[in-house]
Amino acid sequence: MSTLPPARQGGPRRPRRVAMLSVHTSPLHQPGTGDAGGMNVYIVELARKLAALDIEVEIFTRATSGDLPPTVDMAPGVLVRHIDAGPYEGLAKEELPAQLCAFTHGVLRAWAGLRPGHYDLVHSHYWLSGQVGWLAAERWGVPLVHAMHTMAKVKNAALAEGDTPEPAARVIGETQVVRAAHRLIANTEGEAAELVHHYAADRRLVDVVHPGVDLDLFHPADGRAAARARLGLPQEALIPLFAGRIQPLKAPDVLLRAVAVLLRERPDLRGRTLVPVVGGPSGSGLARPDRLRSLAEQLGIADVVRFQPAVGQRQLADWYRAASVLVMPSYSESFGLVAIEAQAAGTPVLAAAVGGLPVAVRDGITGFLLPGHDPADYAQVLRRLADQPALGEEMGRAAARHARGFGWDAAAAATAEVYTAALRAHRHLRSHHG
Repeated sequence: MSTLPPARQGGPRRPRRVAMLSVHTSPLHQPGTGDAGGMNVYIVELARKLAALDIEVEIFTRATSGDLPPTVDMAPGVLVRHIDAGPYEGLAKEELPAQLCAFTHGVLRAWAGLRPGHYDLVHSHYWLSGQVGWLAAERWGVPLVHAMHTMAKVKNAALAEGDTPEPAARVIGETQVVRAAHRLIANTEGEAAELVHHYAADRRLVDVVHPGVDLDLFHPADGRAAARARLGLPQEALIPLFAGRIQPLKAPDVLLRAVAVLLRERPDLRGRTLVPVVGGPSGSGLARPDRLRSLAEQLGIADVVRFQPAVGQRQLADWYRAASVLVMPSYSESFGLVAIEAQAAGTPVLAAAVGGLPVAVRDGITGFLLPGHDPADYAQVLRRLADQPALGEEMGRAAARHARGFGWDAAAAATAEVYTAALRAHRHLRSHHG
C-alpha cells in the first residue's frame, strides 16, 4: 500500500522533497580532511542547486559530535539531519558497516515523526548509504537513486603499492545496491561502463551526469601574481601543487619523487621550486600520517616542500590560482573534482589518465595526461613548464574556458531529470503490481 496521500498518486513531474543519504562523511565537514573530499563538495553543491530548482533536500549523515543539533539548516531548502550511530569520534570508515543497522534505525525513526509521503525519492551516495537507502526507499514506497562515487572492484584493480585492498564485504554490498537501485548516476561514460562490466548493471538504468564546479568561487580572479602575494609565495617560482586527501590512492608521493628527479637533473631549479601539499591524511594514510614528510626528507627535498592543512574553499581557490600546475597522479578517480576546480581558477593540470580525469582534463590543451605513475614522466612535464612559462599560461587560459562547461546548474538540472525518470518508472511499476 502506498505511503503517498491520494492527491499525490499521479505525482509531480519532479520530486518535491528528496532524502539524501551520506553515511560516512558529513556535508558540513571540511573537504581535504579525514574522509571528507570531492563527495562532500558534490553533495553540498548539488543539494543547493536542487533547492534552487524547488526540490527540497534533507541530508542524513552520521553525527560525529555530541554537541551537534539534530538538524542544521545548511542553505535555503537544504536541511542536514544528524543521526546517532556508533561513537562520535575515532570510528574509521572501515568500521561503519557495523553501524548501518543503527543508522537505518535513526533514519526511520526521524521519518516516523513526519507526515506520510514526506519524501518522494531517496538519493544515496557511496555504498554504505546505498545499503541504508535500499531499505528506506522500500519502506517508504519511493524510488532509490544511487551514486557510487568510487567502486571497490575498480579501486582494487589499480591499487597503489602498499595500499590496502577494499574488502569483499564492500563488493557484496555494492552489488546489492546496484540491483536494488531504480536508477544509477555515473560521473562519466567510463564509470557507466565499469558499472555494467564489474557489477552487471542494466545500462538503460545508468545515467551519466558530470559533476560541476562552483564558478562563482573558482575563477581566475586577479591572476597568479596577486594570489601568490596573498599567500606569501615567491612570484617567479615553479609551484606544482598537490591538493586533496593524503593517502596512497591519491599518490602525492609520485609528485615528491618527480620533484626529486627534476632537481637532480636540474639543480638550478632548486632555488625557484616550491611544492605545496594542501590537505590532511585520510584512509590508509591515517596509519602513517608523517609518511609523506619522511619521504620528502629521504628524497632530500624537504626544503622545497610545504605542508599545509586543508583550507576552506575560498582559500583553496587562491592556492589553485597561485600554482603553476595542479598535479593529480591518482591511481583511481571517479571524476576528479579538484581538476575541474583548478582549471576553473585558470591553472593547468598534470594528471594520471585514470577514471574520469580524461573527461575532466583535455590532454595537451588544458593540461597533461600521463599513462602511468613513473615519477620521471611527471618530472619531464614539470621541467617543460619551468622552461616554458608561456605554455602554462596559455594552458591556464584554455583550462578556465573548458571548466566553464561544468557548472553545478547543469549538473542539478540533469540530476532532476534522473529523479523524474525514476519517479515515472516507479509509478509505472507499482501500477502494474497493484
